[in-house]
Amino acid sequence: MGISKAFVASFLLSLFLLQLVQAFQPNQLDDTSNDNYPSTKIDCEGACAARCKLSKRPNLCNRSCGSCCGRCNCVPPGTSGNYESCACYANLTTRGNKKKCP
Repeated sequence: MGISKAFVASFLLSLFLLQLVQAFQPNQLDDTSNDNYPSTKIDCEGACAARCKLSKRPNLCNRSCGSCCGRCNCVPPGTSGNYESCACYANLTTRGNKKKCP
């Protein structure tokens, strides 16, 4: 009987340790290393300044671009268009279903 109690205790302890190890590992569902979400952070301020440099309302453009860049971690090249290079950026919309990102 003593052996079975020791076995059950060691089994429970190993399950506890396994759960503890998994809790400290990064969650694979949160991994943002696919094509739409690059794993390295970009300089949103610089990328949005380049994107909004010809805008008639640069403050508004920089604010919305910064918000989109923060969520998607990418900004399409150029001052307009080129959305195919950043699908996440292109798919963000406002509550009125208008494009959120400049």
